[in-house]
Amino acid sequence: MSDTIAAIATGAQIAAIGIIRLSGDESINIIDRLFFPARGGLMSASEDRKLVYGRLCTVDGELLDLCLCTISRAPNSYTGENTAELQCHGSPVVLQEALKQIFALGARQAGPGEFTKRAFLNGRLELSAAEAVADIIDAESAESARNAAGQLSGAVSRRIERVYSALADISSHYHAVLDYPDEDIEDFRLTEYLSQLERARADLKSLLDTFSRGKLLNSGIPAAIVGKPNAGKSSLLNALLGYERAIVTDIPGTTRDTIEEKLSIGGVSLLLTDTAGIRDTDDKVERMGVERSRQAMENAMLVIAVVDGSGTVDEEDMSIIRAAEKAEKAILVISKNDVDIPHTDIESSLPTISLSARTGDGLDRLGRLVGELFPLPQVPAGEILTNTRQAEAISRALEYMDAAFEAMGAGMTPDIVLTETEGAMDALGELSGRTVREDVTNRIFQRFCVGK
Repeated sequence: MSDTIAAIATGAQIAAIGIIRLSGDESINIIDRLFFPARGGLMSASEDRKLVYGRLCTVDGELLDLCLCTISRAPNSYTGENTAELQCHGSPVVLQEALKQIFALGARQAGPGEFTKRAFLNGRLELSAAEAVADIIDAESAESARNAAGQLSGAVSRRIERVYSALADISSHYHAVLDYPDEDIEDFRLTEYLSQLERARADLKSLLDTFSRGKLLNSGIPAAIVGKPNAGKSSLLNALLGYERAIVTDIPGTTRDTIEEKLSIGGVSLLLTDTAGIRDTDDKVERMGVERSRQAMENAMLVIAVVDGSGTVDEEDMSIIRAAEKAEKAILVISKNDVDIPHTDIESSLPTISLSARTGDGLDRLGRLVGELFPLPQVPAGEILTNTRQAEAISRALEYMDAAFEAMGAGMTPDIVLTETEGAMDALGELSGRTVREDVTNRIFQRFCVGK
């Protein structure tokens, strides 16, 4: 018997639709007490996964809403348990009152991620796929969403399973010969499995190699907009965001502190910092802002150096450009191309874009350039590793594989080599949940929101 949980799966704000989910042994019985199909009869007589229109009432029979309901019976549901879902009008008051009635009939409030955790514990989802559910919810770019959807469909799991299965075949052959010497089993020769071992190690390394870019897919690439006061930095930030986030005036030094926002441009998620204008100043507060601007430039993986195209490029501009050229990646932006631009040649090795934050001209070219500077690994959707826990498990598996090859090179016996490969299997088992500890499992699902 599993206790029955329930939660509002949609937000707390007013919306067109609000969803309440139930999972557990009593889910369908509870729904029979509260929801009455317009066609007559009970929801328990309905087919699985069929939407039914009807009346949602209190335990005492008072009408709460006219809505839709669907049920799914164990084990053929998302959680592997009896489940029900009410699709109501999106009034927070109605949803809360409906949830109150559900609790009165014995259900309890679901914890964060408890629906997906039950799906994992009941064998409906592997752990890596369960983590992908949270990644889809948190996705802030189309690329992040596509990659998470691929992981939810099992892209990473399939690659890991191929490696795990290959290592299991080798280990099982060795132990079969050892445990059943009288059986007619082909002799075990580790050298015959060398190509399999090499392929397994190469597969793990190629997957781990995607993590350096993949971890930035979700968290965002640290980027900084730098330039002199009134160069057009804040106007560029506002144009990229699509709303007035930073104050823009003609007064130099308006921006005195860093402003940080996350946005997607050219298919790349940026953690973008608009900085105070860099210049020599006697103003103590402005000097502090300038120092933060320099620190932001030093910490950024992408520096966008902005030069006012309506004025003359001076030594301060060139100093900023030279500093940007030392960054890991940088772009030179000539701003305000919607005004008369003096003929100015800027000697710089940086890729250069001329744009107008006011009209939007050039923003698409800037996006394409950012995408070119931070290309995604050329792998199928879902095979970009973004999860630190998974990357650490694969890294440990690789260490075991390296140790296995060292043991082979040293001429050690097969049992020593296979001890290492079995260590790799244990590490890989953590991705699917085969060998993961309960406390780790609980921590994974704590990042989910209630109702998921």
